[in-house]
Amino acid sequence: MPNAKGLPSRLPLLLTLGALTAAAPLSVDMYLPSLPELARAFAVDPVRAQLTLASFFVGFAGGQAIYGPLADRFGRKRPLIAGLFLFAVASVGCALAPTIEALIALRMVQAIGACAGGVISRAMVRDLFPPDEAANLFSSLMLVMGVAPLVAPLLGGWLLSLFGWASIFWVLAVLGAAACVATFALLPETHKADPTRPFALGSALRVYARLLRDRHFLAYALAGGLSMAGMFAYIAGVPFVLIDIYHVPPEKFGLFFSINVIALIGAAQFNRLALRRLTQSKVIQRALVVQLLAGLTLFALGSTNTFGILGIVGPLFVFAGSIGFVTPNSTTMAMAPFGRDAGSASALLGTIQFTLAAITASAVGALEDGTARPMTLVIACCGVLGVVSFAVLRPRNAL
Repeated sequence: MPNAKGLPSRLPLLLTLGALTAAAPLSVDMYLPSLPELARAFAVDPVRAQLTLASFFVGFAGGQAIYGPLADRFGRKRPLIAGLFLFAVASVGCALAPTIEALIALRMVQAIGACAGGVISRAMVRDLFPPDEAANLFSSLMLVMGVAPLVAPLLGGWLLSLFGWASIFWVLAVLGAAACVATFALLPETHKADPTRPFALGSALRVYARLLRDRHFLAYALAGGLSMAGMFAYIAGVPFVLIDIYHVPPEKFGLFFSINVIALIGAAQFNRLALRRLTQSKVIQRALVVQLLAGLTLFALGSTNTFGILGIVGPLFVFAGSIGFVTPNSTTMAMAPFGRDAGSASALLGTIQFTLAAITASAVGALEDGTARPMTLVIACCGVLGVVSFAVLRPRNAL
């Protein structure tokens, strides 16, 4: 493990890594209020507009598989700076997109750049800290990251109402350029380039295949992945549910969205207290059960419009809160045994997460029927699959 001597103090490191990891939440959450407007601006149906979200998840899933081997072979900083530069350039392209097809394609490119921050930040934490300390740091990172989805929908709704949807992508381009500069100036190199490590498709695929055969890795990767997939089903469906069905004004959409973000980041901080009494595996197990119950309740109330908007917001608050317990622990446990391959393990973890996210976002769009039923059904399914997969795959010696 690299010596921490000469590294910046934990707070500046935490703030910088949190800001880099926030590239993806900003890219998703800031433009959520504009989804109904995009459908109108390009004269397409809501399903086509939602493809701009699904294509982002596809790019984010596939891009992470690239950065893992790059970060293990060439060090952390150079691939990170390259990814952030790509993100900034693609954001400019999104702002100038002439058709919905161009925007869908450019969103995928934007995602490939954005995912560098998440993959390499996780690997840096694994480079610097032991598993117990890393779990606490991941919880703290979720607090820093949580500022993005709290502020982003409000900022996005404000930009949309004043300057139109393209202004959202111009702001993202500026943030991407600033992140490049911050990475170059503030972050240390936590993993030196390894010239002896082969960089080829075959060797990368062999590492990924070995990880996928590892029962320990797969159990925790799917626990976190299905938990986040439920969240992304919510992200894909909630703009239309709140704005089109419950007639929430776009500029106020962020207030409703922020309630669930507060639940997530608040739970992530309580996670540190839970770890004083329970093992990480036990915390995940209990949180998945809560998630299952919240998902089923959401489907029962939301699909029948029982209690109106409260039947949506209440169960979603509980579901989002459970993610704050699952994500930091599943991330730490999945990566803990893989020091030399931390970049690849982080990349595969993210690829699994966002492949599931792309599937759930696409499912919400494909099932669109003008009600909240598609979103609530997909979220409930994620809750069921999370509990089942963890029960089946978790190693029997896990505490």
